[in-house]
Amino acid sequence: MTDTITRTALITGASRGLGLALARGLAEDGWTLIIDARGEEGLETVRAELAELTEVKAIAGNVMDPEHRRELAGAARESGGIDTLVNNASVLGPSPQPSLLDYPLGILEQVYRTNVFAPLALIQALRDGLRPGARVVNVTSDAAVEPYEGWGGYGSSKAALEQLSNILAAENPGWRVYWVDPGDMRTRMHQEAFPDEDISDRPLPEESVPGFMDLLTGDLPSGRYAARDLALSERE
Repeated sequence: MTDTITRTALITGASRGLGLALARGLAEDGWTLIIDARGEEGLETVRAELAELTEVKAIAGNVMDPEHRRELAGAARESGGIDTLVNNASVLGPSPQPSLLDYPLGILEQVYRTNVFAPLALIQALRDGLRPGARVVNVTSDAAVEPYEGWGGYGSSKAALEQLSNILAAENPGWRVYWVDPGDMRTRMHQEAFPDEDISDRPLPEESVPGFMDLLTGDLPSGRYAARDLALSERE
């Protein structure tokens, strides 16, 4: 990627939280955007805001829906290809989180379908629309590597996504594949994970964006990164 070429990113789950913060950061940096979210009204509000800064196409839908993924792939082709895919959309599962012995298996399957299968399915749909040297970013969590009680469903799905990303990087050396832990954030999902707690002390998602920007514009190799550690190292 070069500064003389318009860079294009596709971000899922971009109507709030980290997805919205990252979309704003890229829009301010002049990227063309393709964004999605399940809520059409909220997504349109974001599209109108970002359209003041850059070219943006918003497509409402669920990443688990094959037709929606085809729409996103079509938008990528129409834009001339994309430089970055950010698989940010995910689900927590039940709130509060049950222990694994009590976890409803049907719901666990839906968590895996959203957090593991859908990102891979979208990558497969977009493979011909990814420009040379493209970045594929799969948003993960420290719950993928730490055995937090009550996080067996979400955490194990993110662990599966991490290993999927690791293998994807090995199989596709022409891409930069990153699995990125944004850190604890003050988001709706985090509040759902701790429904009875005050999470106002958690950092806003915007504090994780500089680390993502380092990955999308820098030359770091494929691998696992903590977004806020990257941002901190840049300041030191």
